[in-house]
Amino acid sequence: IRRQRQMCIRDRNNSLEIIMRCEFIAIGTELLLGQIVNSNAAWLGEQLALAGIDCLYHVTIGDNRQRMQDTIQQALDRSDAVIVSGGLGPTQDDITREVIADVMQVGLTRDDEIADRIRHRFESRGRVMSENNLRQADIPDGGFAIPQMPGTAPGLICPVGNKVIYAVPGVPFEMKMMVTECVLPDMKKRSGITSVIKSRVLKTWGQTESGLDEMLTERMAYLDENGDATIAFQASGIEGLKVRLTVKEVSEEAATEALAKEEMAVRNIIGDYIFGTDDETMESVVLNLLRERNLTLAIAESVTGGMVSSRLTAIPGSSDVLIGGIVSYASEVKYNLLNVPNGPVVTPDCARAMAEGVREALKADVGISTTGVAGPAEQEGQPVGTVHLGIAFGDHVEAQSTQLPGDRARVREYGVISLLNFVRLKILGRDANTPFSGNQN
Repeated sequence: IRRQRQMCIRDRNNSLEIIMRCEFIAIGTELLLGQIVNSNAAWLGEQLALAGIDCLYHVTIGDNRQRMQDTIQQALDRSDAVIVSGGLGPTQDDITREVIADVMQVGLTRDDEIADRIRHRFESRGRVMSENNLRQADIPDGGFAIPQMPGTAPGLICPVGNKVIYAVPGVPFEMKMMVTECVLPDMKKRSGITSVIKSRVLKTWGQTESGLDEMLTERMAYLDENGDATIAFQASGIEGLKVRLTVKEVSEEAATEALAKEEMAVRNIIGDYIFGTDDETMESVVLNLLRERNLTLAIAESVTGGMVSSRLTAIPGSSDVLIGGIVSYASEVKYNLLNVPNGPVVTPDCARAMAEGVREALKADVGISTTGVAGPAEQEGQPVGTVHLGIAFGDHVEAQSTQLPGDRARVREYGVISLLNFVRLKILGRDANTPFSGNQN
């Protein structure tokens, strides 16, 4: 039942809208060869779901005319709408518009207005246009161009009886603009969808997927009966686990209110496991917490080798919080620069000393640290994946120990976000002794 409800959300009147069946076809031999990652499919699938449109298939095919024609025709036979991405450029292997015309059993007519826009785009950049660029202005008879045209290739809307084929460029920026501003509104209009669907992603760290599912079982059972919202999980590797909340209402205001209500209900259940929402990252959340409290930060890294500093400095404006860091990979650096007592360096005591030492060395309000074992050569009698995290904050100097899974790269990556989550919880005054989760079941 839960899986069915994730595909089709009921409104407050408990009435089901008809959901348009859609398919997505990605064109390009380079996609099949793995030379380009098909990120368009992931983005488009999410947008279609949020619009209440049921996407049944994602298909990738090469630049072969017959296979393209067969695939588009098959999609048209079993779905209401087909979105085709790629093959709209000026070169000889860009044949999507010709194939669509074949499927429609019509000819192509050059749109003079689009041809002029293509010429002007080249002239405005001081470039000489090759005549083959005008092929992009050829439109299947009965179809029309998508008004949004961020590049030289126009998109297409081609009705076929009571069904429709959309063609958009493979360039992600161009595709997203056309889909957002034209394709999705047109699909919703054709399907009669008038409701508003809104979604919120709650990002979590410190709990397993099965653990979150168990914690939210009663809430999801309630939603299954009442139909106000859906809850779904998405494992995101080193970024933790995402809990997606989705609501469907008759208006924007009602959807916003319902989403806020559901978010509050979920937060009351899983609490501090949630570190951020939507586009927030662990590093952006930590920086904002420190900034709000006028606190500066210094970092001492051993096992993570500068990765914590790198993630933080990738955020614009981080310089008003982060003073600097010391990569104390060798034991001598820990002893000489951070005043760590001579002895074992993969211990909670060392993590505490490193955090306190870097705070004093760089004159920061908060000092944090990592030390651990990422590979067999560094074991010091401890298993690979042993990581100790330190924080010096106010009058307290603390350490947390954890056992992280995976190879060398994953241990270090998990170490970064584990440290940042440790800092987040301590700044908030919360218990930081939560188990590691990642995307484990």
